[in-house]
Amino acid sequence: MDVPAHQSALPPNWIVRMSKSRKLPYYYNTQTGKSQWTPPDPSETPAAPTTTQDHQQQQQTTSNNATSGGGKIRVSHLLVKHAESRRPSSWKQAHITRTKQEALELIEGYQEDIENGDATLEKLARTQSDCSSARNGGDLEWFGRGQMQPAFEQAAFALNVGELSKPVWSDSGVHLILRTG
Repeated sequence: MDVPAHQSALPPNWIVRMSKSRKLPYYYNTQTGKSQWTPPDPSETPAAPTTTQDHQQQQQTTSNNATSGGGKIRVSHLLVKHAESRRPSSWKQAHITRTKQEALELIEGYQEDIENGDATLEKLARTQSDCSSARNGGDLEWFGRGQMQPAFEQAAFALNVGELSKPVWSDSGVHLILRTG
């Protein structure tokens, strides 16, 4: 949940959010995905271009950021939870007791099946994912920066369309992510 308080005093691209687990405000940079408990340093504001060349370089960087995930993306994923997940339960199992290592071994096996062409992420997600998105083949619809857990978001935005991630750890568990749009 975004918190509007004190927004005007923050550097550009920074917002205040409320932590769901700690019930405390934290600071989030919508451009970089960085989150922190302490207020951002106002000096982190990008410097204004001083020359035409600097201006052109800044425009190119902005353009590259937009095409490499500055807008919304779409992914499908397969989640394997473990006993230390933030919510160790799923639609398949009321209480998940597997270890992190067991979760990683499962996700690596699914990754191998997908990479070998023995299965698709969509098919595996429908039956094996611990996320409620399983009913949609793991599809998470379109989302922008700041809507997912930071590690998941960073990995998802780094992928090219059609690319499958390596295992990605988040507070929810371990994921395989397929960028679909």
